[in-house]
Amino acid sequence: MPEQRPPLEGDFAFLPDRERHIAGYIDALPDGAVMDVKSLAKVLPLYGQTAVGSALRALSVAGHLRRVRELNGEGNQVRWVTRTYWSRIAHDNEWWNAFLTAEAQCSEAGERGGGEAPVTVPVPVPVPVPVSVPEQRAEEPRPEPELVPGSGAGVGSGEERQPSRAFVALARLGRVDERLALSAVECAELEPLAAEWFERGVDAAYLRGALTAGLPESVRSPFGLVRRRLRDKLPPRLPVVPRIEVEVPMFRTMAVCTECETPGRPEAFRDGLCKPCRQPEPGTDPAP
Repeated sequence: MPEQRPPLEGDFAFLPDRERHIAGYIDALPDGAVMDVKSLAKVLPLYGQTAVGSALRALSVAGHLRRVRELNGEGNQVRWVTRTYWSRIAHDNEWWNAFLTAEAQCSEAGERGGGEAPVTVPVPVPVPVPVSVPEQRAEEPRPEPELVPGSGAGVGSGEERQPSRAFVALARLGRVDERLALSAVECAELEPLAAEWFERGVDAAYLRGALTAGLPESVRSPFGLVRRRLRDKLPPRLPVVPRIEVEVPMFRTMAVCTECETPGRPEAFRDGLCKPCRQPEPGTDPAP
């Protein structure tokens, strides 16, 4: 804990004997020591787990400790761990709420920032050493080949142009139904019309079904029928719905109740306790 003054002999003199004994032991523990009820009961033979739990509750009400729950780990290998903050000086609820809120903000800022800033190490710059190079004979420039006007790129390179999805879909119509057999020239002419179907989000199966459904018994002009259906049955262009991403805040540090460890915001607790633990059920005596 920050702002800890050196310990004094009468730090916990106002506490009852049990709480004073346990508070003195906790105050002497190093940072990061285990402070759960079960572990404290093992090293304090005078008190069992129930007594230790009641003492921790009383120390929380007195303003000496608060508990939080934090995410520990990296990537997908994370788990919740409980951390106890201890103060030799008793503080009120407003002080603890401000402290825990600041700790949570620092933890989240460190997570977004990726940890500590990298240390810049100066690197010596090498000094160039002059090297004598013998005179080289200049290479005579080679004449660039002249391009023949009108000749397309890739001509004579041996690489054939890969057919588009629209061309392949039209070429396969004759294999699905012989009445719609098209030549290569006809497929090339109808290719822009079929390509517009694919631009509107349909696939080859949808296009094939729309062109082959309800064909007459005999088709005199496959080219004319396919061209007419490509124009008349053109599907509508669906509007693009923007994807709205809602960022769900994730808290890596949450305050918990000292008694039942229910998580929540720091201001939801008073004296380190949630509302059910502060108000016991009727007919039950509060913990001593």
